[in-house]
Amino acid sequence: MALVPKAKPQSQKVVTELQEALKKARGGFVSTMAFSFFINLLLFVSPLYMLQVYDRVLTSRSNSTLVVLTLAAVGALIVLGLIEAVRSRILVRTGALIDTELNTRVFSSVFQQAVRRPAAGYTQALRDLDTLREFLTGSGLIVFCDAPWAPLFIALGFVLHPLLGLVSLFGAIVVFALAIVNNLGTRGLLKDAGTVSMHANNYVSSSLRNAEVLEAMGMMSNIQRRWSERHDAVIGLQAKASDRASAVMAASKSFRMGLQVAILGTGAYLAIHSEISPGTMIAASIIMGRALQPVEMAVGQWKGLVAARGAYERLTDLLANNAAGKDTMTLPRPEGRVSLQQVVIVPPGSSVPALRGVTLDIAPGEVLGVIGPSAAGKSTLARALVGVWPPVQGIVRLDGNDLRHWKSEEIGPHLGYLPQDVELFDGSVAENIARFGDIDPDKVIAAARKAGVHDMVQKLPEGYDTKIGVGGQALSGGQRQRIALARAVYNDPVLVVLDEPNASLDADGEAALMVAIDGMRAAGQTVVVITHKPTLLNAVDTVLVLKGGLVEMKGPRADVLSKFARPRAVASQDAPVQITATPGI
Repeated sequence: MALVPKAKPQSQKVVTELQEALKKARGGFVSTMAFSFFINLLLFVSPLYMLQVYDRVLTSRSNSTLVVLTLAAVGALIVLGLIEAVRSRILVRTGALIDTELNTRVFSSVFQQAVRRPAAGYTQALRDLDTLREFLTGSGLIVFCDAPWAPLFIALGFVLHPLLGLVSLFGAIVVFALAIVNNLGTRGLLKDAGTVSMHANNYVSSSLRNAEVLEAMGMMSNIQRRWSERHDAVIGLQAKASDRASAVMAASKSFRMGLQVAILGTGAYLAIHSEISPGTMIAASIIMGRALQPVEMAVGQWKGLVAARGAYERLTDLLANNAAGKDTMTLPRPEGRVSLQQVVIVPPGSSVPALRGVTLDIAPGEVLGVIGPSAAGKSTLARALVGVWPPVQGIVRLDGNDLRHWKSEEIGPHLGYLPQDVELFDGSVAENIARFGDIDPDKVIAAARKAGVHDMVQKLPEGYDTKIGVGGQALSGGQRQRIALARAVYNDPVLVVLDEPNASLDADGEAALMVAIDGMRAAGQTVVVITHKPTLLNAVDTVLVLKGGLVEMKGPRADVLSKFARPRAVASQDAPVQITATPGI
């Protein structure tokens, strides 16, 4: 009989990465609670001082008693200030610890999410981490650390007189009930507002990346109208939540002022009947104010609490859906042998496979050209080869090792990738070519020479130190593509994947690209070239034809092109390769 692993009990709780990080910061939170206890004890200094002044100093008219009481009160208040400062320093360092534990994981998870779900609001996670950290190490946590000591102040009210204690207890219950009403009335609205706001911000970010198109084609007003609809929805939800919250806050403030009148009136009544002294009446008023202050402040912190709770939930989901990479043994430098076994790739946001059971072998040092009609799966294949889109079925291997067994930081230097949509980053030309690692001038120049861009870079205003701006906006499309090629071949990767590498190149650029491919072949590097133009096919050894996500044919260049490329198209250097269906293949 087969052994079935025991299921975990339903009551067993899974500890998340976020909970682990907060557990490491537990010492700071415990210290904060301890200091809060002493701070709240020292808050008794003011009412006790007033009580002694009214009951002892004013009746005895003793200057020495007043001086001693005043010095003791001042000393206690100095200690209170020092403890407050220490508590704040502890919270600052606790916040730094939480950030240190989580920022790298959240940052990497954001990029994993960006690859898997490009349209998702992944950048929100970085703000969520700030929101959670600021609440846990700021005034929000302090308020909730002080609130549990409110019963101590109320108990002291009962010590002064049961009736004074009842007034304080009734006030605390009503103020706390108002806080609950505020939470229930605004929680759903604020959560919906946050979700809609996140979508609106993502919409703006995606639109700004295409600002030139919007401006040139007069689409700005239409885009602005769609954003305004979402923005107005956010404002409406926030306004509705604010209206409810302000009503509760106003009621709470008015009620608290009424309580001050009630406690003073009750104290005066008891003093008239000689049940308490006038000093006790004043002390009771101060004590009740101290008891209700953290409760009332908690009402004002509900919005921050709701935001922090939402941030906690989103961060938990993000980290759970983007598991940390396991520590694996470092693998040796690969030789460039690529193998795909029944690979199925489903693009992010789609349910239709772009590659359907592709099996493919590429020998080390082979230069493979990939052709096919639009939507054949060519760019998907490129992403699969470099591990950007992992297969839902099948395996992509590099030198026999599953590509998923490599750490991104370890396999990345062995891969070169020039995507169809070239993206450079804000920095210098040298930094972009060196992939923003430590700049080795010899390697940067060597990569530039291999890509045929050394002379072009030298003509830039500051050469390799030229700042190219966000997205390489200071360069032309052809210059960006050629620098991206230099980045792809930097440090001699064993596998180089080029997706439409000549889409923006002129004749000189294409000639330099051909020389670069020949150089990589001579160096024994494996190269995959995806193209619609026949020009680059003269530089490849074999040709792979994709159609509908399936391998139509793979073989020597001359054999494949004789069957799948129309002679008229092949004869033209600029005409795209036309793929025709062959019966039985």
